[in-house]
Amino acid sequence: MLLEGKVALITGSARGTGAGIARVFAREGARIVIN
Repeated sequence: MLLEGKVALITGSARGTGAGIARVFAREGARIVIN
């Protein structure tokens, strides 16, 4: 994925699927905003 320089707003990221998505996006270079 080409996420460098992108910002991802992820809701429901405390656990489960949302947390997994946040980790993957961060690993791919996105800045993460979690709620």
